[in-house]
Amino acid sequence: MSTSVRVVVADDERMVRTALRVILDAESGLEVVGEASTGAEAVSVVRELRPDVVLMDVRMPETDGIRATELILATLDPAPRIIVVTTFEHDSYVYEALRAGAAGFLLKRAAAEELVQAVRLVARSDSLLFPAAVRGLAAEYGRRQPSAAPAWVARLTDRESDVLRLMAAGLTNAEIAARLRVGPATAKTHVAGVLAKTGARDRTQAVIAAYESGFITPG
Repeated sequence: MSTSVRVVVADDERMVRTALRVILDAESGLEVVGEASTGAEAVSVVRELRPDVVLMDVRMPETDGIRATELILATLDPAPRIIVVTTFEHDSYVYEALRAGAAGFLLKRAAAEELVQAVRLVARSDSLLFPAAVRGLAAEYGRRQPSAAPAWVARLTDRESDVLRLMAAGLTNAEIAARLRVGPATAKTHVAGVLAKTGARDRTQAVIAAYESGFITPG
């Protein structure tokens, strides 16, 4: 049985799709199994091929990457991990895609090794993809000024609160365990508790929830 990470590339520019395919197919353990040129086509291709990771352009015709991300994550179980691929880092579209469930984002000008690292990282789903960049977006666009903190904030234990702050800093489970001087299994249990209480799909969603709720404040 193949152990390759299976990837679908969705972008309305053929040259971009081709470049991403060439980079990923050259790597051991990575395989591009399909392409899409629109958001609607991306949804169809992903439903058919069931990849592990999707590289999703955020701005595409017919259905944009935000809506395509929502549709994929709402209808597939297990769902693939989605990385938004974008030209602009500080883009409200990117933030909305992260809110919709994307695991992280990658700039189109990123180096080949960054692309490969990003795909491998989200496939493992152990840590936050480019935590500083995600925190920056959450700080810029996540200021919802809620009238009251959501109920999940009060349900967090003191240890879970510490874990959420460390997750927002981009620490892996192993790094959280070392920082809190607990075993890896204990750290993993705390992370799972945070995700369950915040209603987050993954670490990226938990960080966004932390900023939007006011649990973490920018600065």
